[in-house]
Amino acid sequence: MTNETFRVAVVTAGTSDPSSTRLLADRVAQRVEAIAARHGHAVITSVIELREIATDVTTALTSQLITPRLQQAIDALAAADGVIAATPVYKAAASALFTSFIHVLDNDLLIAKPVVLAATAGTARHALVADQEMRPLFAFLRAMTVPTSLFAAPEDWSDPALANRIDRAAVELALLMESGFASKVRDESWDSYQHEFGSAGGTEVGIDLDTDLMRLATGGSAA
Repeated sequence: MTNETFRVAVVTAGTSDPSSTRLLADRVAQRVEAIAARHGHAVITSVIELREIATDVTTALTSQLITPRLQQAIDALAAADGVIAATPVYKAAASALFTSFIHVLDNDLLIAKPVVLAATAGTARHALVADQEMRPLFAFLRAMTVPTSLFAAPEDWSDPALANRIDRAAVELALLMESGFASKVRDESWDSYQHEFGSAGGTEVGIDLDTDLMRLATGGSAA
């Protein structure tokens, strides 16, 4: 395989600076870069700090207005070959900031893109949040979540098992990017997906509005 340059977007919902959530995401990104380099590839990593665009996310939720800063984050995800998504856990769930950001994304944005899921919390009781909550969320977006999810409670940071899991997840992400799976899916089977009106960044508009059903749905009358 010829040398390639891959783009990785890191989405982190940590609210402190520094944050354990950002630290976990950075460790994964560093391992992805190292593994790709070992395979003769380069990685360009961009970081989306959700705490910096929290008001933009709220604006989009309440008014459907996409600000330039939020658009920049969305564009980084659209251009990414792989994604690392990391959130702190609050009250046994991914943070509201994280889920709100996911909710404002176009449903077609992450189709087939490989994603590493990562979560941090103050107790090991929340260890299943990545698999039980985050994985279904990204499944709805039809993303390709890697098999290994990551979770770190305070006691995990000194445990070699966390480093092993990070390595596994990083290898999975690197290999999926190298396979070109996402681009092949989009090139060969894009039309076979069910797209909502106005999805794909507003380009998926192949819906016939001039039907009896659509006229009734928009307050008109059947012909």
